[in-house]
Amino acid sequence: MKTTGQFKDARFMSAQEKRRVLGHWVKFLEGGFEARLFTASLYAHLSQRCAFVAHFDRAGFHAVYFKDPSATQRFLDQFDRAKGCRSVEYGETGWIDADDYRDINGAMVDEAMGRLPELRRMLREREVAKARQEFATAGANLKRLTAGGASESAPQGEGN
Repeated sequence: MKTTGQFKDARFMSAQEKRRVLGHWVKFLEGGFEARLFTASLYAHLSQRCAFVAHFDRAGFHAVYFKDPSATQRFLDQFDRAKGCRSVEYGETGWIDADDYRDINGAMVDEAMGRLPELRRMLREREVAKARQEFATAGANLKRLTAGGASESAPQGEGN
């Protein structure tokens, strides 16, 4: 079901605004969730009409969902028809069924669905890279902490 372009005016969002937000959504997905592509209008739509809480501001929202690839995977679950398009924050589907925004929200799901395999592959690569970095950091920390031996960390008492 492709709903792209079949938008109707709603009380708080014109058909033209819906088309613009959809364009921002596509660029954001294609751009790998870069902060510079997370526009104010896309943030407003997600937080006001897609059952996401605002997380204080656009930067806060972006930090919660797009800095950690595992969080981005969870975010994408909401736009995955195979997972029921359930709100990741509330567990319900009212956001996708809302009369005034069914057209734009459905179009956003359609656009995400066509890109999900590639997006999930990219995010999995980011998850692996992050885990490798964390492992390397932990190894370096362990080496640093154990380099001096037990004598450096043991308390010095009389007779030592």
